[in-house]
Amino acid sequence: MNTQPQRLAFNLVLVAGGLVVGGLGVLAVGRHQPATDTAAAPMAAGTSASSAASQRKVLYWYDPMVPGQKFDKPGKSPFMDMQLVPRYADESDPGARGDASQGPTLAISTQAQQALGLRLATVEQRAIGASIEAVGTVLLNERDIAIVQSRTAGFVERVYARAPGDVIAAGAPLVDVLNPDWLGAQQEYLAVKATGDAGLTRAARQRLVLLGMPMNLIDHADKTGQPTALQTITAPTGGVITELMVRAGMTLAPGMTLARINGLGQVWLEAALPEALAATVMPGQVVEARFPALPGEVVKGKVAAVLPEANRETRTLRLRIELPNPGQRLRAGLFAQVRLRGAPRQALVVPAEAVIRTGQRALVYVSEQAGRFRPVEVEIGEQVGEQIVVRSGLVAGQQVVASGQFLIDSEASLQGVMARSAAPVASAASALAPAAAAPMVYQAKGKVDEIEGDVITLQHEPVPALKWPAMTMPFNLSDATLAKGLKPGQAVEFSFSKGDAGFVITHIKPLGAAPAAAAASGAPR
Repeated sequence: MNTQPQRLAFNLVLVAGGLVVGGLGVLAVGRHQPATDTAAAPMAAGTSASSAASQRKVLYWYDPMVPGQKFDKPGKSPFMDMQLVPRYADESDPGARGDASQGPTLAISTQAQQALGLRLATVEQRAIGASIEAVGTVLLNERDIAIVQSRTAGFVERVYARAPGDVIAAGAPLVDVLNPDWLGAQQEYLAVKATGDAGLTRAARQRLVLLGMPMNLIDHADKTGQPTALQTITAPTGGVITELMVRAGMTLAPGMTLARINGLGQVWLEAALPEALAATVMPGQVVEARFPALPGEVVKGKVAAVLPEANRETRTLRLRIELPNPGQRLRAGLFAQVRLRGAPRQALVVPAEAVIRTGQRALVYVSEQAGRFRPVEVEIGEQVGEQIVVRSGLVAGQQVVASGQFLIDSEASLQGVMARSAAPVASAASALAPAAAAPMVYQAKGKVDEIEGDVITLQHEPVPALKWPAMTMPFNLSDATLAKGLKPGQAVEFSFSKGDAGFVITHIKPLGAAPAAAAASGAPR
């Protein structure tokens, strides 16, 4: 006997009890005969039972409100003012639960679907393009830096009116320096040149070059015949002076840094990228940046690099974006809203709310014919808006549950309806092997909630082997005497297994008591 639909009805009634009144009255799994007018109920029940018996084999009758109690014949429920519902043999037949190659399914009546507000969505094949929103800050481009140094020993004669933060153009004067070594070398060169010896003159000129003397200073000495005592050091490139380390009267040494200039023709925008989206961003992607300082204007740039180190506190990666800076309007420290757009591609998508993430895998419930639902393990990709990419496990056109799937998943766990992996089954023999194996025995602890005949309701702890959370559920007892001496609220430990009639307790004892003897195995009536 199969009690899977009964337990589903029991749990759905608990969850949706406030929604089910009047005509609904019963949340049942699979097909059942609704109650008719009270006066005609016995006759209708007998007629329905006779008709069903002639076509389908009835295993037993039950009250959906108390699904653990079974009856041998139809009639009125002793618990509720309603007729008993038949349980048919074909409803528990594995062949009637769906294609065996696709895994077991769970049946839910139309009334239950309506009461719980189940909503379906279609798996779609569509063109998607990753669109990522992030925030960033403008930085100076550290690839565009010029260092101004002294090439020889000397003395600072004059410093032009410059300060850190000043923006200067290429060739702007920075400082006048007196270089005694260069002065002496120029005088020697001019003396050699006066001898008329071409070879010695070339050698003397080459010596000036090797001393680091600028060509314009050498040419000036050639043309005028006079050595230059002072050298004006200028900015090699335009930009902002970030460091100025020279003052009037200083003595300079060869290689001493005088100033640092950062170019402004292009700036960096450093954005914080969530680590989950790192795989969707590649160098060269087009970026749109909007600045509060430039209202209504969009500045386009490209991704230069995704830096290799993540922020351990915010779990984000640093995204470096290069932006043009005509007119030098983008300044270091400005805040920006960044949008990245990836190249469109075809992908399967479902609503993100349809996916159940357990931490170890992702599940969706596929709607089959006649109100049956099958759990499927899927591999998911990135989320685009309210849709999420499904890489494997589904095909376009399938219907998945987008609302109410958590209730279905809870009942599927109770009934042991497990999702098939997205990977293909290795062989038919391996698929059938578990059916022939001995039933698995599970251990758990809990507290007695209610005892009725050969059914005991327990508030049990999580069962990791079945991926069950802590919950309250009914169990069948392999022998009603197992519950002898137990009382509601008592802490117990128990063993149970999955049989033809569902999950059956084979051993149970109060916590701290001696182990109970194993009861004779047998399915409950």
